Amino acid sequence: MIVKKILIIVLLFILIGACSQNKKEVMEVNKKQNVEEFTSVILKHFSAVENKDLEALKLTMSPKGNMELIQPGIEIINSVDGFLEFHKNLFSIPNWTIKFKLISKNVGTRIGVVTSEVIYKEPERNSKPYSNRLVVTYTLEKTENVWYIIKDHASSIEKK
Repeated sequence: MIVKKILIIVLLFILIGACSQNKKEVMEVNKKQNVEEFTSVILKHFSAVENKDLEALKLTMSPKGNMELIQPGIEIINSVDGFLEFHKNLFSIPNWTIKFKLISKNVGTRIGVVTSEVIYKEPERNSKPYSNRLVVTYTLEKTENVWYIIKDHASSIEKK
């Protein structure tokens, strides 16, 4: 009788340990998948801007319409519509290029932040080549299990 009780207790501890290990493994898989989904959205965003693709850019924006664009020398733009209008105007400028480099990311379960280095170039501005190196920080929010960009804050580092 005592041996049976001891066996039952030992089996319970083994089962609890196994469940705990499985839960940790599932949590790690979920965390990895979350980071991959987050990274995928920011890379799609970078690609949309680099390719001047307004429709693809819109897909990275919050369906709730919340967006904050902070750029040097302009007032804050506080909506997805305003953000898209800003980029529509940018995309209409001929012959510029832009390249993004992901510097760091911090991904939570609902909010994540990315810091990137951006190089913007125009072959000619005022009869000279022009470039602007910026640091841009993006905040993403997970809404209904999908990551969306809700903030874009750019700081110009070096203009030539």
